Amino acid sequence: MGRYRIRVATGAWLFSGSYNRVQLWLVGARGEAELELQLRPARGEEEEFDHDVAEDLGLLQFVRLRKHHWLVDDAWFCDRITVQGPGACAEVAFPCYRWVQGEDILSLPEGTARLPGDNALDVFQKHREKELKDRQQIYCWATWKEGLPLTIAADRKDDLPPNMRFHEEKRLDFEWTLKAGALEMALKRVYTLLSSWNCLEDFDQIFWGQKSALAEKVRQCWQDDELFGYQFLNGANPMLLRRSTSLPSRLVLPSGMEELRAQLEKELQNGSLFEADFILLDGIPANVIRGEKQYLAAPLIMLKMEPNGKLQPMVIQIQPPNPSSPTPTLFLPSDPPLAWLLAKSWVRNSDFQLHEIQYHLLNTHLVAEVIAVATMRCLPGLHPIFKFLIPHIRYTMEINTRARTQLISDGGIFDKAVSTGGGGHVQLLRRAAAQLTYCSLCPPDDLADRGLLGLPGALYARDALRLWEIIARYVEGIVHLFYQRDDVVKGDPELQAWCREITEVGLCQAQDRGFPVSFQSQSQLCHFLTMCVFTCTAQHAAINQGQLDWYAWVPNAPCTMRMPPPTTKEDVTMATVMGSLPDVRQACLQMAISWHLSRRQPDMVPLGHHKEKYFSGPKPKAVLNQFRTDLEKLEKEITARNEQLDWPYEYLKPSCIENSVTI
Repeated sequence: MGRYRIRVATGAWLFSGSYNRVQLWLVGARGEAELELQLRPARGEEEEFDHDVAEDLGLLQFVRLRKHHWLVDDAWFCDRITVQGPGACAEVAFPCYRWVQGEDILSLPEGTARLPGDNALDVFQKHREKELKDRQQIYCWATWKEGLPLTIAADRKDDLPPNMRFHEEKRLDFEWTLKAGALEMALKRVYTLLSSWNCLEDFDQIFWGQKSALAEKVRQCWQDDELFGYQFLNGANPMLLRRSTSLPSRLVLPSGMEELRAQLEKELQNGSLFEADFILLDGIPANVIRGEKQYLAAPLIMLKMEPNGKLQPMVIQIQPPNPSSPTPTLFLPSDPPLAWLLAKSWVRNSDFQLHEIQYHLLNTHLVAEVIAVATMRCLPGLHPIFKFLIPHIRYTMEINTRARTQLISDGGIFDKAVSTGGGGHVQLLRRAAAQLTYCSLCPPDDLADRGLLGLPGALYARDALRLWEIIARYVEGIVHLFYQRDDVVKGDPELQAWCREITEVGLCQAQDRGFPVSFQSQSQLCHFLTMCVFTCTAQHAAINQGQLDWYAWVPNAPCTMRMPPPTTKEDVTMATVMGSLPDVRQACLQMAISWHLSRRQPDMVPLGHHKEKYFSGPKPKAVLNQFRTDLEKLEKEITARNEQLDWPYEYLKPSCIENSVTI
């Protein structure tokens, strides 16, 4: 006879406990035993039991559990179960971290990560095969729109698997803050009802409520050329700027602009000429909002980097050449102030569109969802890469499903306030998806391709590279624990299926754009996993968090433009500027959504600080602890640097980076 000590931990979320009775079995290599327990798990509690078992069970392999109910199926969120065997046996952990519903028997394998084996009689092999078969019935792919990455098959949030849903605190916070934003919008509309809306200062009437200290600085300085240039390096969208290697062919310089050409060529020779080209927007149909036509442009802007590291705009071409306008008007800093301001507003509006659609929605949210669905379909819970990745896909499926039903849906936020809404945003997404490359998701490759390595004022670039290095060391530490040689990587069928599922299925045959269809080495696997974690954490933080700072003052990044782009300079008046910028309704909606989507989440889990213990044993824990130490060191470096800056860059401080795409 042996005595077993069993600890059952229940999640701390609202409604994690259950009034239903839970039945447990211990399963070992030599036998199994039912435990006669009257377990009714309580929220946030760890319950401990001692139980005598008549026979020697041998090495424990599984804990099986079943939840019984009579009238109400009261779901239970089980964190983990640990078992201390007789004598000097080590404590064995059985991680769960999922909802237990219905009356089916759930088998929890011992938590040691295992690669797939060839032995069909192996109990763990049978378990993982059954688990994947079941999961592939639950986690199905769907096509939201043709030509885009696939998504989880869920028309609404209630269709999602329970384990991918928001926990109750998250759901309540998300929905109540939406209501708070709607109330604030209504109050602002009432406040401005009898007020004028014919000069830039009138935007002050709605610039109250939820805003940040940085947003206040933006309001004061948004017309400065220096801040305009700064945003291409460190603003909400630092992904478009690139160093020029030649003068763009679309930049047609008419006679009389020889001095400008000479300045551009001088900067080009010095390696200090930069450009941001929004040509992806060319030909995208503009929205119609409440019967009023909106407008889009596809600007090109040339900037020079001064010796002090600051970017200054040199010339703006609002639209590319076309047969009806072979020599588009060029706008210069020396132009009448309102004409130059309006030209910059067109650039900022175009940047808003590409930022939200291409770099935010596609490159982080949709890519993260593909990674999440493929992980659930191809990697069983025993697989080390599943254990490694699962904390980085938390809430991603639900936030994306909500986006497809509330933000980018027919009649959603984009249709109500954004110039690419009404279908243009889907066309823009298709164009961006066709250009999505593997290298563009990897900062060392992307920043090198854009010529931004080593720029002293490029804070996003500097922090992104440091984080990439830290995440890469973390990935290598985990991978080398389980894949000691390249042939072990090549011989893992579950891992190879996961790779194919992402590239060929989720990303729709993306091998032509550099994504791998198989892993041939440890280094190739490590690079891909680093991309996955960086995309789901740091990159999303860099792209998402700046919305409140840079978009709350609406003239700095107008969500829509209500008049066509100017073709002359002398005719631009304040009435032209105000008639082009968003109206009160659109501006209030932009402010509310910017706050809702980029504020710090109350249940935010910082990068690397998830509490779930999917791995067993000291070695994975040591790798994670080193990762946390590296992040703490970077945190101190960024904090010290930011204290010396007028415009601190906070978005890639590790404490500000969420562990997954959750908002």
